[in-house]
Amino acid sequence: MENQVVIKCGGSTLEGLPASFYTDIKELQDEGTAVTIVHGGGPAISATLKQMGIEPQFVDGLRVTDAATLQVAQMVLIGQTNKQIVSRIQAAGGRAAGISGIDGATIQVVQGPAHLGFVGDIHCVHGELIAALGDAGFIPVIAPLGIDGDGQIYNINADTAAGAVAGAAGTKRLIMVTDVPGVMQAKDGVRQVLPELDKEKIAELIADGIIYGGMIPKVRAALDALGNNVEEVWIINGYEPGILKKVAAGEAVGTKIVKEGKVNAQ
Repeated sequence: MENQVVIKCGGSTLEGLPASFYTDIKELQDEGTAVTIVHGGGPAISATLKQMGIEPQFVDGLRVTDAATLQVAQMVLIGQTNKQIVSRIQAAGGRAAGISGIDGATIQVVQGPAHLGFVGDIHCVHGELIAALGDAGFIPVIAPLGIDGDGQIYNINADTAAGAVAGAAGTKRLIMVTDVPGVMQAKDGVRQVLPELDKEKIAELIADGIIYGGMIPKVRAALDALGNNVEEVWIINGYEPGILKKVAAGEAVGTKIVKEGKVNAQ
């Protein structure tokens, strides 16, 4: 199917997404768009760890995944968050199938920085299982876990996983669903969405402190996706009614990140 889109749903936004969001996903599929979803789940992992008496550990904003944390991540991502998304799509009348990057060795990884523990860097994505589910009429819903050649499971960054999945599938458009309208900058004392960015502009905004915190890994993952032959990445507010249809129609919503040298003059 030529018309494809990968949608990344952040863990912090999932609880607040309206039912209409999942209806839009179902309608996109009905209209001939092959939809794949990659989701996060960080807040739910942290909450479950705390319930178990384990304090979540982070280094420079990145989760340290020891053996106990990895077990919790698998339990939450595969058994809880993944199935919640599947059930919501099906409640909207769609058909979805939940997998993780472990299944079919879909996301193969190598160990990342040692001080982060069981955190993987993506080596390659095998898209056969994703394609088979799509061809059978299902919306694949993918939990961000990967596996190495020895069968060791790793936690992986969901933004990075979404970009890699999009690139492997030949998807031209990646949509990152957040709880903010896009990348924002204050102009005349009013915060406004920046409609279009490229690598050069993003580097400038990070250096100036305009892009900061959790938005930095998102825009960097977007740039990685563009390097994997994705043509455009959209950062949007999933709480806005009808937002997915607006993106599909090419309306000016959120922030669109494009390849270097293609940003329109503002």
